[in-house]
Amino acid sequence: MATDARHPGGTLRLSSARLALLYAMLVTVFTSSVLLSVYLLTRNALEREISAVVRAEVDDLSDDLRLGGIAQVAATLRLRADSWGRTGAVFLLADPNFRPVAGNLTAWPRDVVPVGREALESAMVEFDIDAHERGESVLHPVEARIEHLANGYWLLVGADTSERLNVLRRFGLATAWGIALTALCVWLLGAAYARRTARRVRAYATTCETIMQGDLTQRLAVDGSHDEFDALAVAVNAMLDRIEQQTTTLRTAFDSIAHDLRTPLYRMRVRLEEAQLRTGLPKEAHELIAPALQDLDRVQRTLATLLQIARTEASGVTTHDEQLDLAALAANMVELYAPGMLASGLHVALDAPIPALVTGNRQLLAQLVTNLLENALKYVPAGGHVRVSVRNSPGGVSLSIADDGPGIAAVDRAAALRPFVRVGDAPAHASGSGLGLSLAAAVARLHGAQLTLGDNAPGLVVHCEFPAAARREAPAGVAQVR
Repeated sequence: MATDARHPGGTLRLSSARLALLYAMLVTVFTSSVLLSVYLLTRNALEREISAVVRAEVDDLSDDLRLGGIAQVAATLRLRADSWGRTGAVFLLADPNFRPVAGNLTAWPRDVVPVGREALESAMVEFDIDAHERGESVLHPVEARIEHLANGYWLLVGADTSERLNVLRRFGLATAWGIALTALCVWLLGAAYARRTARRVRAYATTCETIMQGDLTQRLAVDGSHDEFDALAVAVNAMLDRIEQQTTTLRTAFDSIAHDLRTPLYRMRVRLEEAQLRTGLPKEAHELIAPALQDLDRVQRTLATLLQIARTEASGVTTHDEQLDLAALAANMVELYAPGMLASGLHVALDAPIPALVTGNRQLLAQLVTNLLENALKYVPAGGHVRVSVRNSPGGVSLSIADDGPGIAAVDRAAALRPFVRVGDAPAHASGSGLGLSLAAAVARLHGAQLTLGDNAPGLVVHCEFPAAARREAPAGVAQVR
């Protein structure tokens, strides 16, 4: 039944489904054990009852034998000749040659003629007798005890077990039906519970995904059942209320600060540029103004990048979504940066032979590729290689930018995607505020992709897997650029 919370094709992977399955198995095993135990105990009780009845009859006839001998036993059996019809009792007194003397059997059972006569003494045997009922011949199973009497006579005392077998057969069928119905009911209840749990988990997962995409107004559903899911939903919704309030406050403060800083920074830059253009300005002043302008540019770029990251993460939606060829976009960015990379002694190559269609914001995706190329330009030393690959994959479209620079240690890769984090030893010419990778990761998340850092052995490889767009005509792919 789902592999994730929204597509329960792997329902057995859910803890609720496994718990329901385990509960159903335990109840089925327990019920089966109880019913089978009752069946076995009932069967043993009926068998003991027949044995006890036969033993009691043999004891009574033994008393007659002591009091009056064989004649008394024969007389008693003649009086009980009709016991078969009333009680199902079977009696037969036979001479040493197994010829009937008295009883309600017309002949000694063929199936119990011994090879050695002593072997049958005091033994319980089973055989069938042919009885006439309603004009038909019917076989009846009999369990009997055989006693070897004085003067070589044989006494057979038994009881018809057909009624016992019928009772056991009906009871066994009822036991089997009871086990089957119990198992069916428990499994149906378990499946219903698992489906209900999976449905609520899917609803929660869908809501959480919507929230993760930037819609902080969404809340988990509370159905009023007051169960653990409602308790979880209430707690999470309270947390979301708090997060939305804090996010709104931070966003408002951030926008206000950015707006307040933008104007004075612009004025400062204009004044510095005007001062730099004045004639007669001492050389020392020019030497101070130039780095000040560079620092000011860096502050403005950092501020603009922070604003872009904040708006990208907060909006949760890309504006002007369109279907575009990521391979062609990457080729354009490589073509734009190739001269600067060649001037820095880097060799850049593009591997994007076919169209790779994605849906997204062209400007933001261009910014993602740009940031990754600038990152390679800053950190890869002269003589290094940068390779940009765009491929169609089973899951969508993959973008990879690999280099043979210093790379990033595995323990630092997660931190490298956070703002203002710079890991490793940066080259002397590398300047920045540690925002390039964090902005690229924010753009990737906004487009349903996840940016990951890996080892290019040596160097760093940045990989993004984008969901594919619906297929339609696109421009031809771009050949390799060097």
